[in-house]
Amino acid sequence: MAAMADLDGRRDGTRPVVPPESGVRDTRPDRVIVNPVSGERIVVRQSGRDTEGRLFAFDLFLPAGGHVPAGHAHPVQQEQFTLIEGRMRFRLGRRTILAGPGDTVAVPPRTSHWFGNAGQSVAHARVEVRPALRMEEFFEATEEIGRAGHIPGTRLPRLSDLARVMLEYRQEVAAPYVPALVFRALLAPFAWFGRRRARRLPTDEPTR
Repeated sequence: MAAMADLDGRRDGTRPVVPPESGVRDTRPDRVIVNPVSGERIVVRQSGRDTEGRLFAFDLFLPAGGHVPAGHAHPVQQEQFTLIEGRMRFRLGRRTILAGPGDTVAVPPRTSHWFGNAGQSVAHARVEVRPALRMEEFFEATEEIGRAGHIPGTRLPRLSDLARVMLEYRQEVAAPYVPALVFRALLAPFAWFGRRRARRLPTDEPTR
């Protein structure tokens, strides 16, 4: 994680910190994305625009009990987590990995994986995704649909919204063990409803 050694942030993820002895004043604003479904707080350190698409790097803060909703895979990207604080549990295929501070977990492309906070305090990891593709935009989209309507009785986004986002960002995220053509065919009808709703919804109208 040498590429991120100068991108430290405070424990709450609010502001990048540059060591005072460096003589450099860091005035970059934080770029924060919050997923209300999983509880993930993402503080962007390097976007694809900063690295000509080679790298998307961010600090991940996951509260106690927080986890991604389901296993997933990245068709062409490698994802690497380095734990700074707390403990996280990863499932990579059939393997389970319990990681603590200083541990690094690499997820190769096309590998089914899931992760969650395995401790009682906030887990903090630095994450690198190569290449960047549109992963940052995918996180923004999941934040948006997570704050919109939900499946009744759950915190999960509406199926039509989820299908729309999954098809739009299918190069970044895929359902493991399901052939791409089958996946698209299954989601297409729901995605159509999601796109129709998005076009009809005024920007200043609250979602329900």
